[in-house]
Amino acid sequence: MDVSMTLWVLTILGLCALIAVDFFIGRKPHDVSIKEAGVWTVVWIALAVLFGIGVTIWGSSQAGGEFFAGFITEKSLSVDNLFVFILIMAKFSVPTHLQQRVLLFGVLIALVLRAIFIAAGAAVIANFSWVFYIFGAFLIYTAWKLVQEAMSDDEEEEEFEENRLLKSIEHKFGVADRYHGTKLFIREHGKKVMTPLLVVMLAIGMTDVLFAMDSIPAIFGLTQDPYIVFTANAFALMGLRQLYFLIGGLLKKLVHLSYGLSVILGFIGVKLVLHALHENGVHVPEISIPVSLAVICGVLVITTITSLIASKKQAERDAAEAARKDRIDV
Repeated sequence: MDVSMTLWVLTILGLCALIAVDFFIGRKPHDVSIKEAGVWTVVWIALAVLFGIGVTIWGSSQAGGEFFAGFITEKSLSVDNLFVFILIMAKFSVPTHLQQRVLLFGVLIALVLRAIFIAAGAAVIANFSWVFYIFGAFLIYTAWKLVQEAMSDDEEEEEFEENRLLKSIEHKFGVADRYHGTKLFIREHGKKVMTPLLVVMLAIGMTDVLFAMDSIPAIFGLTQDPYIVFTANAFALMGLRQLYFLIGGLLKKLVHLSYGLSVILGFIGVKLVLHALHENGVHVPEISIPVSLAVICGVLVITTITSLIASKKQAERDAAEAARKDRIDV
């Protein structure tokens, strides 16, 4: 897709305007209701769909298909991020009325860092076609690791651990002992220190970059167009905080999510390797975007259905076990 500098500028300005509206509406800290989260989740998805239709009309059907495949992939991978976001919120005991502000700025930090990753990835791909082999192998390896983690019998409750960079920032600036509303810095004993709110924002932004290590190669496996890669990532991330409040309580029911994501990553990894072989003159079949879109959507639907069935059966078993224990006690 041939994208002019003017279109790039207009797109970025449009995204900034959407973010500004989102910030203005949620500028006052408050507890987000399920209804509010649901409405805004639908709004962000609708905006992404309209943008994809626009790409199809003014670009091409190929570009539109790549955007939708990339958006769905990034959205599904982002859902996995929500598990870690919940751990971060618990680790820092973030008040519920401040969680919306934390997620907004955390996602903005992640979006800026991802844009840098995307620019670097596009430059590498443009100059070194063999990097597709590395991306493909990495995605297949990541898929295998996800399966291993999902099959692990270790049921100990996870806890978020701060990385070295975050710890060094805290050590350099100092951190206040409590939250001070929406303030990011305060003066304490004559010294300017960070509030826990800023620490949590940085934690979410930095953590998302770790997830980008597999999601960015994954979307480059679907399209090599930097414009589509960036916009698909932007729309997937910008509706993430509403999704956090909407399905936060349902995440534990998606027990097969890791299996589904591993299948998607493995599939895209194979697609990348086939593409690399094709680029090097080897006659192998390539996987088209319609096939990729069908596989990704199919895997997500099947994963969701099997997860809900498994969760329901587990709940019934737990209820039966609780009733049995009550009878024994009586």
